[in-house]
Amino acid sequence: MTRTPRLPPPSLKPTIQQIFPPSERAPPNLGGITTTLVCMKECDIEKFAADNLNLHSKGIFRKKSSVRDMLSWTPEPISRPMLALSRDKTDKKTAIELFKLVQIYMGDRKARPGMSLNSVVIDIIVAALPQQQLRDELYVQLCRQTTENPKRDSLIRGWELMAICLSFVPPSPTFQPTLLNYMNRHRDPSFATSFPEVGKWPIHVQISHYATVCCRRLDRIGSHGRRQAKRPTEDEVEQARNQILRVSMFGNTIAEVMELQKDKFPFRKLPWIQTTLSEHVLLLNGKQTEGIFRVSADVDEVNCLKSRLDRWDVPDYKNSMVDAHAPASLLKLWYRELYDPLIPDQFYEECVNTEDAEKAKEIVDKLPELNKLVLTYLVHFLQQFSHADVVSCTKMDSSNLAMVFAPNCLRCTSDDPKVILENARKEMAFMRTLIQHMDTTHVANLT
Repeated sequence: MTRTPRLPPPSLKPTIQQIFPPSERAPPNLGGITTTLVCMKECDIEKFAADNLNLHSKGIFRKKSSVRDMLSWTPEPISRPMLALSRDKTDKKTAIELFKLVQIYMGDRKARPGMSLNSVVIDIIVAALPQQQLRDELYVQLCRQTTENPKRDSLIRGWELMAICLSFVPPSPTFQPTLLNYMNRHRDPSFATSFPEVGKWPIHVQISHYATVCCRRLDRIGSHGRRQAKRPTEDEVEQARNQILRVSMFGNTIAEVMELQKDKFPFRKLPWIQTTLSEHVLLLNGKQTEGIFRVSADVDEVNCLKSRLDRWDVPDYKNSMVDAHAPASLLKLWYRELYDPLIPDQFYEECVNTEDAEKAKEIVDKLPELNKLVLTYLVHFLQQFSHADVVSCTKMDSSNLAMVFAPNCLRCTSDDPKVILENARKEMAFMRTLIQHMDTTHVANLT
């Protein structure tokens, strides 16, 4: 009796040919140059690889690896960078070390003593951050390790790492379209159809979900985004990971925050996070707290409160040692981290060039309706702290309040340090004018 040979388990990732099926590369009704352009667009990652990969040699005859081999997952370390980097030996060594760190994070290589997932991410970002070439090297390595990967946990970790890195470090403008194309192909709903194993997984581990998050983060940190590259803390890495599966109320636009809360609070006119934190400041005797909004709160308390509120979990302060500084600091953070500034850029110059109450009111009236409502609520909230009896306790008059909140509402549109410094005073003056003169009675009881 002969046994049917067992086939190897299917890869949990489509091959390059599956990602870019020939039938999709050149639509039959297109011809000539257009067809060529479509092929180039569809095969973006392959074309980039063919033009830029540092093809490795293998075997005793030192045969060059194919582009396909170079773009497919490997459990082995690399001996040379994926991309043709400069001749600097330090950069080459860094690229090789990057690949080892990527493998460690994905569980394809044993971690060194003392390493944690978050520390590995920080090591990766610190290594890649200084140079665009190394950033591209990192993302090419991640594209490779998430292609034809036969290990589900490793594959998920690879996409998770991609999403986390895109919160803090962008690719070069040259490689960005290629990376976006690679990720967009994995967002395609037909992806699970062509590769049924993926469709069987729960939604939180479907690659299409991770790819969608990656695309969104790339859009915000890429060449046309507002986010700046930075070295993260371990808490920030943890938040970036958690927010892959749970959208945060921090770091998004006001409209996105409202969309996020519409099922829970369909009739609210203002962001729940804004009104809740404002109420918490008052509940914890913020009006009697010296240095409110100026004194920094304990970082751990702020992060804990942020994490809880992001889960719609309102703390009970009765038996806690938390004071008003924690919600006050988090409230400032929420305004500061809005992806688009509360006062949109197109109104910035008008704002910094007026201290007249009537002109300031006219500017506010021109804001988008939601921005105007959120700003008016903020000003009304700050006006409660500008009364003489409150100032005697907090030592925070309207000028001090304006100095603290102006940078959270207005963002200088210039990169010139001199302009930024000069405009800081003007931003404060505009905010002080609103606090002292703006009529906000119509939002007194608004939620």
